[in-house]
Amino acid sequence: METLGFLMDGFAVALAPENLLFGLLGAILGTLIGALPGLGPANGVAILIPLAFSLGLAPETALIMLTAVYAGAMYGGRISSILLNIPGDEPAMMTCLDGYPMARNGKAAEALAISAIASFIGSLIATIGLILLAPVLADFALTFGPAEYFALFLLAFATLGGITGKNPIKTVVAACLGLMIATMGIDNTGVQRYTFGILELYEGVDFIIAIVGLFAISELLTFIENRAGKGHQTIKVNKLSLKWADIRGILPSSLRGGVLGFIAGVLPGAGASLGSFIGYTMEKKAVGSKGYFGSGDPRGVAAPEAGNNGASSGALVPMLTLGVPGSGTTAVLLALLISLNITPGPLMFTQNADIVWGVIAALLIGNFLLLLLNIPLVGIFVKLLSVPPMYLLPIVTMVAFVGIYSISNTTFDLYFMTAFGVAGYVLRKLEIPLVPIILGLLLGPEMEKNLRHALDISDGDWAILWNSGLAIGLWAFAAAGLILPYIVGPVLRRRMRAANPEAATGD
Repeated sequence: METLGFLMDGFAVALAPENLLFGLLGAILGTLIGALPGLGPANGVAILIPLAFSLGLAPETALIMLTAVYAGAMYGGRISSILLNIPGDEPAMMTCLDGYPMARNGKAAEALAISAIASFIGSLIATIGLILLAPVLADFALTFGPAEYFALFLLAFATLGGITGKNPIKTVVAACLGLMIATMGIDNTGVQRYTFGILELYEGVDFIIAIVGLFAISELLTFIENRAGKGHQTIKVNKLSLKWADIRGILPSSLRGGVLGFIAGVLPGAGASLGSFIGYTMEKKAVGSKGYFGSGDPRGVAAPEAGNNGASSGALVPMLTLGVPGSGTTAVLLALLISLNITPGPLMFTQNADIVWGVIAALLIGNFLLLLLNIPLVGIFVKLLSVPPMYLLPIVTMVAFVGIYSISNTTFDLYFMTAFGVAGYVLRKLEIPLVPIILGLLLGPEMEKNLRHALDISDGDWAILWNSGLAIGLWAFAAAGLILPYIVGPVLRRRMRAANPEAATGD
């Protein structure tokens, strides 16, 4: 009953005219960003964070808008998967398997509508799960001490690459880079670390500058290199002729996919890619010989779309309750919270209850808005795919630069952001993931603070870090997170590539 009361208060926040307007704007922008191959939700949110600051939005408004961008991008990722056989992001790869054949068979509109309905169901299931699970997990997290939090942060680093990560060693290297960057500035004892006499570095590295540079600017450089001048022939979208019987046929698949996706999203390091993959493979097994998966089966569109959207909302659970992101995009949202002087974690549900429940309520409202937007307006989103990158890239670049300059009004930050962008581009070429760098930058200060606190309590005895059963359990999960990618990862990646090699390579 208490949760219901908090949720009603959240609806009062979410339905405020300003919050509703920016939530709708975020949903539209997110869908447009998701429709562009390669950008994905993490880059979309990173690009728009400076916009939220430059507009001077209230914390709850900014978070609602960017959460709506996240949800919208997950919806939009299916458009290029179905029409181009090119996933908007990695989780949308499984949608290509049956979405593209449906489009080739003259059912592009039906495939897009089915994916929108399945995305709605998956997100709705996960949002309900968030409402039920988040308060319980937040109460449990209140029992954590500094040693348990230190072990939890290690668990976050160990599992962030996920069991589908390509190279766990490179993930560890990236996390160490992030932790190194986090030590720049003046520590809590007044000692300067790696400031090199540069006054702007005394306060450390600004999260937003690093994120926009590493994600947005490096993505632009990569986009120019790989796609500049290249066009894609999209399949013509026919007039929608979806019947109730067609919707009824994909409901069980969407429900199963949404539940599996939510579980994958809550688990550390699993994420939307695994939610999409499990949703598709389990549905294929459930249907058996009655299905024609790989040839345009609508259930093969519904299951992975419900799975990846369920996982995206599920990833908000550890971010809001523990302060540990469950995906790359939630890592970017975590940076937004910290920049707004909001401490994510269990205390957020008491100290900033209006913001937490306002965002959760906005997710519920946003799901209905996205469903209403994505079916009648899909033709407009499809047209975006035919816009040459030479027109889109300058707009994205302008938003990033103007937004960053509006925050601090100093050209140093622009140079610094550009430097991070070039570094991010080089790291991408070396196939070193960027999300662990951001996570190291975000969690590094808290990790150091908890380590210092734990050692102060124990008079320097390092054994305090594994003295409690909870801490030992977290250390064990962290060890499993480092080992599992070597055992399970190659098998899952082979199966995903074998399922649709064209979509995996973007050909």
